Amino acid sequence: MADGVRAVPVVILGSGGHGREVLDVVEALPHLRLLGFVDDAPAHPERLSSRGAALLAGLDDPALRGAGYLVGIGDPGARERLSGRAEHHGLVPLSVQHPSATGGADNRIGEGFVVFAQVSYTTNLTIGRHVHLNRASTVGHDCVLGDFVTVNPGANVSGSVELGDGVTVGTGASIIQGVRVGAGTVVGAGSVVTRDLPEGVVAFGAPARPVRPVG
Repeated sequence: MADGVRAVPVVILGSGGHGREVLDVVEALPHLRLLGFVDDAPAHPERLSSRGAALLAGLDDPALRGAGYLVGIGDPGARERLSGRAEHHGLVPLSVQHPSATGGADNRIGEGFVVFAQVSYTTNLTIGRHVHLNRASTVGHDCVLGDFVTVNPGANVSGSVELGDGVTVGTGASIIQGVRVGAGTVVGAGSVVTRDLPEGVVAFGAPARPVRPVG
């Protein structure tokens, strides 16, 4: 980097499609330097090598201690488990935002925040640890997002919404203003949430209704 500033070394946990999209964000930020990916069961290692990315042996490599990490897993539960493993091995959680994304002022944001391309989030938000806002999603004013929330591509979360820990908002779903979604609940793709949803359910439809427990 210019002016003698050293780039921050980064490890991405998970080399699937979501992890490679995290790599897109890392590559757009010149202050970061990818060390490689850690994945216990990589599905497409050739897709890493074609991008010049290394598949590392594991988190117990002493050379990784003190490096930053990002979790490239969309599933909230898996993201929570991997973050715990990384920190046990001495890695440090980072937050990254693609240059095309926009964020408002006076937000309280936890570690591990990943913001993908063309995301828009506004003001006075409270965002927990390891929250992922995927491509072209939006989050309005005064929302509270718990730890390990995933907002999938094109989803729209209106103002003053509360998403509990581990909530997943499906691709293209919409949540109207003032609604609360309980911890661990999955909002199906394209659904419209017009009223509060309990924790631990899968909800589909317009308006979205619980259809079964998660898992």
